[in-house]
Amino acid sequence: MTDKQIRSSFVNCTKGEAARLKLPLDFAELPWQDLDFLGWVDPGAPLRAHLVVPREDGPLGVTLRVPAVGRTSAVKTSLCQVCLTAHASSGVALLAAPLAGSRGREGNTVGIYVCADLACSLYIRGKRQPKLRGGKRHDETLSIEERVARTMGNLDAFLARVTAA
Repeated sequence: MTDKQIRSSFVNCTKGEAARLKLPLDFAELPWQDLDFLGWVDPGAPLRAHLVVPREDGPLGVTLRVPAVGRTSAVKTSLCQVCLTAHASSGVALLAAPLAGSRGREGNTVGIYVCADLACSLYIRGKRQPKLRGGKRHDETLSIEERVARTMGNLDAFLARVTAA
């Protein structure tokens, strides 16, 4: 994906906001072959994150709000709702996406608990390991292709909620 494709893909922010967002610092070096979608926290606005998902009709991008303070939880492990990777509770964040269109301009949002670094694609491929208390990770019997399909299905369901008319 190119800079222009990414910036024009956003459905829940203004064109000006999309033009001002900062791409990941390592954009040119990203492991594109291992990414099912592009997700990053904006280096110029750390309370903003962005997701861009390739689609047959062109990429679909959404902007998200990152919590200002990390949530404190007695829960030792949290689960990403996109890739189902278990993390220490600090490894998962509740991100809120303004809805597309007039409902979003009115302040309506939808939230999702997701890997705080938005690296779901790398976790499901074993390219990045979550930090877990006790260091024990759950093994899955699903193939990588099945995990990718499940992840993208979960992400598509979230995006459908953001873009619903």
